[in-house]
Amino acid sequence: MENSVPIAATSVIWHIVWQLVPGNDLTGAEFSGRIRSRLLAVHRRPGRELLRYLLTPTEMHLLSRLPANQSPSEIAPAIGNMVARWVRAERPVSGAVLAGRFRAYAIESDDAAREELRILAWRPVALGLCKVPSYHVTSSLRETLGLRRFDGFNIKNPLRLFGPHFPANRVALAAFIARRPGVIDMRRWELTRGMVRAPGAEGTASSVTRPVKDLAAALVAASQPPGIDGALLLLERWVLAKMGLHEGADLAVPRSLAGARLHALVGLLAVQLELCPAASVARHFGRAKATLSERMAASRREPKDQAILGLPLKRIVDEAIALRASASAPPGEVNRPRTTR
Repeated sequence: MENSVPIAATSVIWHIVWQLVPGNDLTGAEFSGRIRSRLLAVHRRPGRELLRYLLTPTEMHLLSRLPANQSPSEIAPAIGNMVARWVRAERPVSGAVLAGRFRAYAIESDDAAREELRILAWRPVALGLCKVPSYHVTSSLRETLGLRRFDGFNIKNPLRLFGPHFPANRVALAAFIARRPGVIDMRRWELTRGMVRAPGAEGTASSVTRPVKDLAAALVAASQPPGIDGALLLLERWVLAKMGLHEGADLAVPRSLAGARLHALVGLLAVQLELCPAASVARHFGRAKATLSERMAASRREPKDQAILGLPLKRIVDEAIALRASASAPPGEVNRPRTTR
């Protein structure tokens, strides 16, 4: 972005998130004002900046710039513990208020920080809480856009990501968040931020959900059916293309070398991407883990397989997703090779 100001090397932007136990909505007036004040209080220490906050009935998000020598654990407990105490004091809550401890994610560049702001702007819309981002009242976005005053909140902190000059940076922010994230983009963000976990296919051993991140989350978000098994299907399709085989090829003949190679390559890529362990890939293909492990070990030594495995993982994921977009399978159906009988 033109005129953008780089993130200082001496500080780190963190996205800190809490999920709430159902029934503990914090968006009411009895809590939202106190939470805003608490957020300002923990950021008064020199070097700390509050960039963004968002409250929904089920989530609490905070975008905070901290000195490089400080960690989110130095501010998050002071927020989460106090919020839980307020809820218990106001309501007859017998169980937990927060669904586990906070999670924190380092934002590695100013491009990534701007994208995080855009996703958070649209999060209430994705949850069905409002029609446009600026309508959601329990959020700092309205202050940043100049639609409401929030005493003590320095709007220069988030606007600095969009340029050094006011009001041009506010105009740039408004233009940037005007573009709504796609369904796949939002799904990927939910996966990488731990808001949801990746499911497996019904009736299989991989039906247990698991957390995924980064490139694996991109595969899961784009998969059909959605989940770990859908992501493995995307990898199957991509490996088939690299092997020069067409979709629907019968690789299930006894001792099929092509089928064994396909299984091994998909298994190796799944492990490299941290999508799932080899045992899950073996169950996906209906094969014994020991057999798949042997095939994977042999594949690592094959020059032609090394050439495939040595490709950048981002390129592999991007190409696999592109193949999905061009697939000809009708909705609800997936073209895949026959690799088991």
